[in-house]
Amino acid sequence: MAGRLQWTAMWLLLLTGAVLAGAVCAAHPNRVVWEGDQGPGKGKHIVFIAGDHEYRGEESLPALARIMARHYGFKCSFFVTTDPTDGTIKPGSNHITGLEALKKADLMVLFTRFQAFRDDQMQHIDDYLATGKPVMGLRTTTHGFQGLKGKFAKYNDGYKGPEKEWQAGFGEAILGEHWVGHYGRNHRQSSRLQLEKTQAKHPILRGVKDVHTQCGGYNAHPREGSIVLARGQILNGMKFDDPPDTTKDVLPVCWIRHYRRDNPRSRVFATTHGASEDILNEGFRRMLVNAHLWCLGMDDAIAADNEVSFVGPYNPVTFNFGGYRKGIMPADIAGFDTPILGKR
Repeated sequence: MAGRLQWTAMWLLLLTGAVLAGAVCAAHPNRVVWEGDQGPGKGKHIVFIAGDHEYRGEESLPALARIMARHYGFKCSFFVTTDPTDGTIKPGSNHITGLEALKKADLMVLFTRFQAFRDDQMQHIDDYLATGKPVMGLRTTTHGFQGLKGKFAKYNDGYKGPEKEWQAGFGEAILGEHWVGHYGRNHRQSSRLQLEKTQAKHPILRGVKDVHTQCGGYNAHPREGSIVLARGQILNGMKFDDPPDTTKDVLPVCWIRHYRRDNPRSRVFATTHGASEDILNEGFRRMLVNAHLWCLGMDDAIAADNEVSFVGPYNPVTFNFGGYRKGIMPADIAGFDTPILGKR
């Protein structure tokens, strides 16, 4: 009898949890939350926003969010663009909700491309930046917004309006570089990252080695005041030890800066890489994990042997336009053990 009561109580607890989880997903259809229970990030909140069309930011960011939650104790809220007709993940759809979470965020991490979010959602991003809190931008976030009107037109890539501080748009003004062009061919040329020798002791580079990224390079020349941490050597092939393309210069691919001179908290880490397959490389993944901590001013928490392993199954698809996994709801990746992306 006691055993039957225990099983009944357990079943009711699971049912209640499922109902509550369903209610949360219904209220925030674009959001998934992972929260760690211990670590240096306990009590701090990171908001991740994904909405790119090609490089599978909807896979990279939740994988990083789980790492930061499980291994470091952060609360990590992941927001992704969806199809408003059925609620499934649709990279680059412009449809996103729930960004009021930025009001209580300590760090904003973006992986967007040519997004035109509604004004009410852009207002939350704008308010966050007004606080001078830190920002991370991956890959296409250098050209993360386009098609915005009115007060948010300044975010558009290539902006040439009256606001002098925002010339060329969000990428240039906040991250330090906007869209310039490809500098390496996707799926044919990968990059071997050369860590900047003058920055060898920088906290972000602790324990970082053998860095190799899959997506083709970008042409980037970060604006004055930026500190380059790594440069990309374009390779004629997709393996770490493939020969370099001798016709290509070795250009910046990872850098840091402050987007507000009057606010030391306004730390920025930007990289022209970050595709779903890039973070399979442990060296690059470690750099990104370190960057989260550095942006938050947690330099002392960065150790060369910090845990950077994936949490739950991570088997990314090869990035390309339209190549995302279809029919996936944000709620399908809730929890630490579900596959990214995919159903059980």
